[in-house]
Amino acid sequence: MRTLLVVLFDDVQSLDVTGPVEVFMGAETHSPGTYSLVTASLDGAPVRTSSGLTLVPDHALADVPHPHTLLVPGGRGTRSPDPRLVDWLREHGARAERLVSICTGAILLARAGLLDGRRATTHWAYCDTLARHHPEIEVDPEPIYVRDGHVATSAGVTSGIDLALALVEEDLGREAALAIARHLVVFLRRPGNQAQFSAQLAAQTARREPLREVQQWITEHPGDDLTVESLAARARLSPRHFARAFQAETGMTPGRYVDRVRLEHARRLLEDTTDGIEEISRASGYGTSEAMRRAFVKALGAAPAEYRRRFRPATAH
Repeated sequence: MRTLLVVLFDDVQSLDVTGPVEVFMGAETHSPGTYSLVTASLDGAPVRTSSGLTLVPDHALADVPHPHTLLVPGGRGTRSPDPRLVDWLREHGARAERLVSICTGAILLARAGLLDGRRATTHWAYCDTLARHHPEIEVDPEPIYVRDGHVATSAGVTSGIDLALALVEEDLGREAALAIARHLVVFLRRPGNQAQFSAQLAAQTARREPLREVQQWITEHPGDDLTVESLAARARLSPRHFARAFQAETGMTPGRYVDRVRLEHARRLLEDTTDGIEEISRASGYGTSEAMRRAFVKALGAAPAEYRRRFRPATAH
């Protein structure tokens, strides 16, 4: 039996709490006697989440025995936390066999000195803040979750579900995690090194209509000729002017944007179809399976076939 303690505080993000809890309690239903869930706030008093919901904890933190897994969610309440909460985490966090943060919960762990010398992530909007205030932490803004020894940190909100599924898979095996993912109607599971957001979200939308049209064209035609010269002609600009304007307005070079779109397109085909690797590589603009393999290994740390195996879609019952 693994005791799972979820720390609650005012202005916590409700989904940071309920997402992972649904995964772990799904695992308990699947394999009874695996997890025991406990929630606790500083004084045992109810907390109000950032969305306005009220959560009633089981205990005060001082009354909770040593847990196996200590889970710290994020939310607005991490910006100016109660010093007593940080002190409690500093004292008890290091004792947990597994220390987990969801979203900006990493900021609380950092304040308590629990991430010093470790690699970690958090919500993409707060990675710079975390790195600036805690230079002793190796902050990685790209992946949706990071494991460093017994410490696991995740990116924003729903990525906590991915991390929880990964931990359940570690505890109970892939089939148990797959059964829970099916019940929740989610994929099992996004690999931890998958990027936090898509090319369209990562890049800004261009202000000028011709550049916006080019962005849309790239997304809809990843297998076409997407060289700077070809895209510039579509925007009716010189290649040099186009490249400068595209980067200035989107925050990303044309080549980088094309690379991300092609990777996402190939990834979706691997997840959602049974098409062969060669067919997917051509449809996604890579030309050869070897070119796609290199792109996948560089960006995701896994070859396309391995990515498909780890990220096969789960269907609802």
